[in-house]
Amino acid sequence: MATAIERADKLLTAAIPKKKKKWQSYALLFILPSFLIYTLFVIVPTVGSIYLSFTSWDGISEDVRYIGFANFVEILHSPRVHNALKNTMVMTISLVLLENIAAIVLAMLVDKVRWFRKLFRSIFYFPTLLSGIVMGFVWAMILNYNFGVFNQILDSIGLGSWVVDWLGNPEYAMLSIILSTVWKGAGYYMIIYLAGLQGIPAELNEAASIDGANGFQQFRHITFPLLAGSMTVCLVLSMISALKIFDQIAVMTDGGPGFETETLTYIIYKVGFGELRQGFGTALAMVLFLIIMFITVIQVKFLRKREVQM
Repeated sequence: MATAIERADKLLTAAIPKKKKKWQSYALLFILPSFLIYTLFVIVPTVGSIYLSFTSWDGISEDVRYIGFANFVEILHSPRVHNALKNTMVMTISLVLLENIAAIVLAMLVDKVRWFRKLFRSIFYFPTLLSGIVMGFVWAMILNYNFGVFNQILDSIGLGSWVVDWLGNPEYAMLSIILSTVWKGAGYYMIIYLAGLQGIPAELNEAASIDGANGFQQFRHITFPLLAGSMTVCLVLSMISALKIFDQIAVMTDGGPGFETETLTYIIYKVGFGELRQGFGTALAMVLFLIIMFITVIQVKFLRKREVQM
C-alpha cells in the first residue's frame, strides 16, 4: 500500500513541472504580440530619440548630422528653456496641491451625502471625461475678454472693474490655466480618495467622537493618516500629469502672452515642429524624461516611507 502511494506521489511530482512548462509556453505566446507592439512603438522610438538628441536634424530632410552634446549645452544656457522650466515647476506645484486638496474635499462631501450620492459623484467626475483639447476650447470661450461668460457675469453683478483679459494678461494667464485644469482633474483623484475613505472603518471615527474629538481632529488623526496609500497614488499621478501638461496651453494661450505660459512640454513641440529643430526638441524631451523620472522616484520613496510610519 505504501509503495503504491509513493509511486503515485512520484508520478504527480514528475508531471507538475511538465505541466507548468507547458502553461509557461502558452503564456509566452499570449504575451508575444503585445511585447512586439510595445517594442515597435515604444522601445525602438525611444532608442532612436536618444540618438536624435545628439544631432541637428530638422525633422524633414535626410541630413542627420551628429553634433555631440551641443543641444544639451544650449539647453543649459538657454533663457527660454530656463523660463519654461520655471513655468513648469510653478504649474506642477500648484496643480499637485490644488487638485489633491479639491479632490479630498469633494471625496469627503460625496462620502457624507445620504441622497443622490451617485449623481454627485457623476457630476464631479464628468469633467475628466473631456479631452484636454475640448476642455481648453470650453474655457477659452468662457474666459474670452470680449464675449466670455465669466466677464459678462462679473459685469452683470456690478463687478465690472474685475473684468480683465484672463488669457491675454500675463498676470492671470497661468492662473486661468491652473484653475481650469484643476476643474478637469480633481474629479479623477476624487474617485481614488473616495475609495480610500470607504475603506476606513466607521468604528474608528465613532470611537473618536465618543471620546470628544471634533471633525477636524478626526480628520487629522484618523482620516488623513489612513488615506496615505490613496495619497501616494494621487500625488504621483497628478505630478506626472502636471509636468506633461500640453493640451490646455496649446488651445488657451499658445504659450503666451509672450512666453508666460510656455512649459517644457510645449517648448518641445514649438521647437521641434514649429522651428524645425527636431534634434534640439528631442534633447529637451530627454531632459524632461530625466526630470520626471528623478522627481517620481524621490516622491514615491518619500510617500512610501510616510505610509510605513503611519
